[in-house]
Formats: sequence, structure tokens, C-alpha cells
Amino acid sequence: MDNLRLYLATYNVGTSSPDQDLRELLSITDKKSDARPDFFALSFQEVKAQPQNMLMDTLFDDPWTFAIKELLQRDYIKLKSLRLQGLLLIVFSLRKHLLNIREIDSEYTRTGLGGMWGNKGAVSIRLSIYGCSLCFVNAHLSAHDNHLDDRVEDYNSIIHDQEFHVPETTKIFYHDYVFWMGDLNFRLKEEFDKTPEEIERLVVKKEIKALFEHDQLRYVMRKGEAFSELTEQDPTFPPTFKFTVGTPCYDYKRRPAWCDRILYKVNSNNYENVTLKVDQLSYKSHPNYVLSDHKPVTAEFFVKIPMPYLPPPRVQRDSKPSVDQVFSDYAESVIEFDNVISWDVEGENKAYYKLTKDVKESDEDWIGLFKEDFCALDDYVTYEYVSKCATPTDESSSSSRSHETKKYEVTFPDLPNKFKGNYCLVYFSQTEDKVTSVLGVSNIFPIVKADSD
Repeated sequence: MDNLRLYLATYNVGTSSPDQDLRELLSITDKKSDARPDFFALSFQEVKAQPQNMLMDTLFDDPWTFAIKELLQRDYIKLKSLRLQGLLLIVFSLRKHLLNIREIDSEYTRTGLGGMWGNKGAVSIRLSIYGCSLCFVNAHLSAHDNHLDDRVEDYNSIIHDQEFHVPETTKIFYHDYVFWMGDLNFRLKEEFDKTPEEIERLVVKKEIKALFEHDQLRYVMRKGEAFSELTEQDPTFPPTFKFTVGTPCYDYKRRPAWCDRILYKVNSNNYENVTLKVDQLSYKSHPNYVLSDHKPVTAEFFVKIPMPYLPPPRVQRDSKPSVDQVFSDYAESVIEFDNVISWDVEGENKAYYKLTKDVKESDEDWIGLFKEDFCALDDYVTYEYVSKCATPTDESSSSSRSHETKKYEVTFPDLPNKFKGNYCLVYFSQTEDKVTSVLGVSNIFPIVKADSD
């Protein structure tokens, strides 16, 4: 596998609920031949953020996350979601990639009221996959035609403020691939003296290219004031703002504009003998959605992810991998669980695992108990910190000091009756800064009530 398929979406939902079918937004079809994305990165703005909603969303998934999980749950795992008031960013991965994903981390920046309020700003999630680093940014910048300077300031505040906790990728643009999306709120330039009605007439005549020449975002990119590090495919769709809610008609209270955007950056030459690249497959709006005064925008990409170089038989020793060959040597698992037969719903339960590669163990590492069909990394039903529940076995202490033979016994305390069914164990490596990697998953096993006799 040389390429990963990424599907990105941005939608300012205007405090609405997901009352329309989201299949079109996610390009989900019933055709089995259609290729599925390896990752979904979905960004929302103006998700309902009243205190009662925020409280419920800390206990349960917000309605947008829940609706998307219902559509993706069979094949995808929610790696992480991040919320800052109305800003929401969610990243999903195909299940098959889970054990090759490392160092999931997140950041946020408030830019509202001079950095005091989170109604505007950005949330970001970064991760590594097969050795390549990806960073997804969801931003909601200052509104209105005449606040161009504020949008530029917002952008620069975000790129300077955000600090990740993964060495070598502490800044957004240090990553191999960056995808920046959101309601960026760039309008048409003020000196473009056209009324909303005149702009709509240009849209109806499909003079999109001529109209887009007056876009503020492209203007500041050319001047090097903001977003100049990024690339954007020219939109061929009409302006995505402002519409009368519930209709496909523009609301003349504001001039139509391309507020909702998706941009990207690739650091092509981050590695010797490897050239990274992005191929954009689509960039479109979805006019059938009428839940807010914005239309959602989606984009699909192929990104080059090099894989481990395995020379063919009889290859000369001095031969080198080509630029298209992969460099990552991630193993699919560095924590290997022994086969678990079953657990008893009453009493203590045990499992065993060994380290198959050098792993820096931390007091923050933990093992979660998950239902067999779990669809999010935060869906554990109970957990234990490794430092409290794991002890070296006799087999480990009598063997070599090498991590490859180090084996542990894990003990979980009593489980409540509601845990009956099929489950698995997941080992999480976690730093003090909450950077998370999944290093191992056990087999599926039943939790049953043992016979009383």
C-alpha cells in the first residue's frame, strides 16, 4: 500500500442538529466497489454550545459525533475528537490501521475577544501513521467583510500558539502533511463593489472563476500575510455562504462568499530517498444541505505513505530504495497478549502480555476493557493503569533482560454483572502530556458467570 485515502469535510452547522441524512456529506454509497477512505477528518463550527449542551457532551457524544459514528461504526474507529465551544474536530481511521497509528495528540487556540473566548479559534489533532506525521486543523476565524486584518491575525496566532508534545513535530507546519479546514470567513474584497444580487447573477451565469479572482483568502496568500504555506485547489463550486436556512437561496443580508475552505501542505523532502506527495481527488460543496446558512465542503486526497523497504531476492547489497518506496518499520504490534479464553464476571481476572519490541514503559500506560465491536478509543468500559495492575511473571524474571522476552501478568478487579458479553483488551502507551499510542489488542473473549459448583 503506497497511498492513503483521506476524506475531509467542513461544515458550519449554525447550532443545528444533524437532522438530514449525512451519507452524502461523507460520500457513503451502497456500491461495494467504491473505495473507502483510510481516514475521515471532519470539522464542524457553531456546534450548539450552551452550558447544558457542553455538560451533556462531556458525558456523551455530541449529536454530530454520534450520528457520524452510527454511519461509520462497522469499519472505522474514532481515534479522537476535540471540542472548543462550537468548534468540533473528529478523526476516524479504518480499523485495520489501528496498530500502526502512533502519538495521537491535540491542541487548541482561542482567538475570540483577543484570545479570551473560544467562539473563534482552532482545534488540531496530529498523529503518525506508518511513520508519517499528519496534522488536521479546524479553524473558525473572525467574521464580516471588513475584518480581513483580524482573520490574518487569527491565523498567525494559531500557528505560533499551538505546541504539540511530540518531538520534531511540535508545530503545525513541522508535520509531513497538514490539512487546514474550517469556516475561515474570508469574503470577497471590499473594493469589489457588487451587491449580493449582482454576485448571485454572476453565480447563475457560472462565472465562478471571474468571481473567485476577488477572493480575500487568495489575496492574502499571494501577499504572504496568511496561509501562504498552504495550497488550495481552485473552487469550481458557488460561494458557500450566506443562505437562507432551510432553502438553497442566498440571503441578501450578506454578500455571497467562499467562507468554507480546505487547504493542505506537504513537506515533500522531509526524508532522504523518499518524496512525499499529495494528489487531490475532489473539492466540492454539498448544496442539498440546508441546516444552516452555510453549505458543507468536502475534499478527498491521496497521500504518499512509504512502507518498509524489503529488497527482492538476490538484490545487490549496495542497491537503494527508490523515492517511491517506504521507510517506516512499524510493527503491527509491540504488545502481544496471550490468548484469553474467558473472564469471570465475578472475582478477579488475569491476562498476560509480552513486549515484542523496545517500549518505554510509563506510569501513564493503561489497559482498557472494550466491547468487541468498539468504534472509538474512548469507548472503554473499564481500565487499569499498567503500573498498578501488571507485574512481571516468573518467566520474565528468569529470562534475558531483553524487552523482547519480558512478560507481565495483568490483574483486573471484580467486574459488575453488566459486563457480560464479548470483549477485548487494548494496551495504550501514554505520556505525561497525554500523547497516546495503541500498542496492542488482545483476542476477543467472553465474560461469563462461572458455574456455582
